[in-house]
Amino acid sequence: MESLSDTKWDAVISGTGLQQSLLALALSRSGKEILHVDPNGYYGGTEAALTLDEVDDWVQKHASDAGTSEDIFSAARVVREQADAALPSRSYNIALAPQFVHAKSELISQLVSSKAFRQIEFLAVGSFFILQQSSSTDAPPSITRIPSTREDVFSNTSIPARAKRSLMKFLKFVLDFDSESNTEVWKPHAETSLREFLRSEFKLDENLQSYIIALTLSLDGNIAVEDGLRAIHRHMTSMGVFGAGFAAVYPKWGGLCEIAQVGCRALAVGGAVYMLGTGIKQVVQGSTQDESGTTELEIKLDNDIAVQSRRLVQSQEQREGSRRLRRLTAVVDSKLPSLFVTVVEGAPPPAVAVVAFPQGSLCAEDATFGYPVYAMVHSSITGECPNSQSIVYLSTIADSNADSALEQALRSLLTAASSNMEDGGSPRVLYRLCYEQAQGPTSTSVDGNIINMPCSSLSLAFDDANLQSVRHAWDALRGPEDEETFYMKFDDREGQDDADDVYE
Repeated sequence: MESLSDTKWDAVISGTGLQQSLLALALSRSGKEILHVDPNGYYGGTEAALTLDEVDDWVQKHASDAGTSEDIFSAARVVREQADAALPSRSYNIALAPQFVHAKSELISQLVSSKAFRQIEFLAVGSFFILQQSSSTDAPPSITRIPSTREDVFSNTSIPARAKRSLMKFLKFVLDFDSESNTEVWKPHAETSLREFLRSEFKLDENLQSYIIALTLSLDGNIAVEDGLRAIHRHMTSMGVFGAGFAAVYPKWGGLCEIAQVGCRALAVGGAVYMLGTGIKQVVQGSTQDESGTTELEIKLDNDIAVQSRRLVQSQEQREGSRRLRRLTAVVDSKLPSLFVTVVEGAPPPAVAVVAFPQGSLCAEDATFGYPVYAMVHSSITGECPNSQSIVYLSTIADSNADSALEQALRSLLTAASSNMEDGGSPRVLYRLCYEQAQGPTSTSVDGNIINMPCSSLSLAFDDANLQSVRHAWDALRGPEDEETFYMKFDDREGQDDADDVYE
C-alpha cells in the first residue's frame, strides 16, 4: 500500500457509477496514472445490481425517511414472504435503477467505437404494453401491445379502421418530424401538451393518445410536444436496428451496472489501480505544483493512506430539486410467459417487457392516482433471478399515495399476465424491495482541479444527455499538454476482431 503514496497520480476517481465508469473507459488508452476508488464494496454506484445480502446492507444504509435524507436513495425497506425467507442471495442481481438503452442511443455507438461492446451481452427489450382496467368489476384487467410500426397498426384488430388511418398519419409524421414542412406544424406548439396536440392535429382518441404517451415514458404523463416527438422518433427509428421486432436492448447481469464494470475493467487493463471499499476522507490543496503549473491535491483515503494527485473526479450523490421516484421491485415465482412472446419471425427471445399504466388508470386511497406507473418486467434470461421466476421493477412519481398505486399496479399486472396461463395459478410475490430515488445534479461542475460528476437521470430509458458530462470531464482531464486523441474511438486489442456481433 505504501506505493500508493509514492505514485504521482494524474487523477483519482471516486465512485464507480455509470458516469465515472464511462470516463474510465474513455481514459483506458490514455497511459495516465489513475487511482480509482469506491466507498462501496461493489461496482455501479447508483446503477448497482446487488445480491439479496447486499440489498439488506444497502437498505440499512438508506432506510432514513425521504423527508429528512439528502441521499439519492431513502425510505428503503425489504419485505420477504415468511415461507420464502431463505431465497439464495447470490441467485439474484437486483438493479437499483434499471434503464434500457435504445438501439439508436449514442451510448451504443460509443460502446462499439471503443470496442467495449465485446464484453457485454445485450438482450432484446421486447414489446411495450399498456394495461387497461375493465369497466366490469368481474372482468380482469387486460394487457394490450402498443403498436409502434406500420406493420403493428395494420395487424391490430382492436383499432377501428378510421383510427388506424389517423394513427398511421401520426407515425409517418414522427418519422420525419424534423423536416421543414413538419417543423412548421409542431414548432408553434413545442411547449404545449402532446396529448392536446394529438387530439387537435391528428384526431386521435383517448386510447390512442394513451398509447403514444406511454411510448414517451413520460414520468408525469404531461410531456410537451417537442420532447414527446423526439422520444417517439427515437423509439421508432431504433426499431429493427439490431434485429427484427425490438427497439432497445438491456445488458445481461444487471443492466447499466454491467456497462460500469466493463468500463472499469478497461481502465484496469490500461494500468489503473482499483480499490473497492475505500472512500475519501479529506481533500486539501497541496503546496507544490507540477511541471504544468497545476497545484497538486493531497487526498486522504478513509484507510488513512494519503496520496497526491493532479486532479480529483468525484460523484455528486446528493439530491437536487424536488423530483423523486417511488420504486417497488418484486420477485415473482412465475416466468410470466405471456409478456415475453416473440411477435416477429426471426426476432430474438425478449428478456424485458415494458408495461405502462396510464395517468388516471389507477386508484389509491379511494382517489384516482395522478401519475402513470411503469413496470419493467425482467425474465430470468437477464441473469437477475432463477429460471422459474421473474422480476418486476415498478416506478412512479413519489407522493403520499404512490405506495398504494404501485401495489395496485403489481396486483393488476400479475392478474392480467396470468389470466391465460395453462395451470390457472396466480403468481406469488416472494420478495419486495421498496425505496425512493431522488434526482441528483445533472451537470458536471469544475472547481479548479476538482471535477464533480452528476448521477444519471431518473428516466427509464438511458438519456444520451448523460454522456455530455463524461465528455466534459474527459476534456478537463486531458489537458493542453496531451497529444490529440480520439474520444471513445479505439483499435481492437490484440486477439480481437470485428467478427463479433453487437448483441447476442
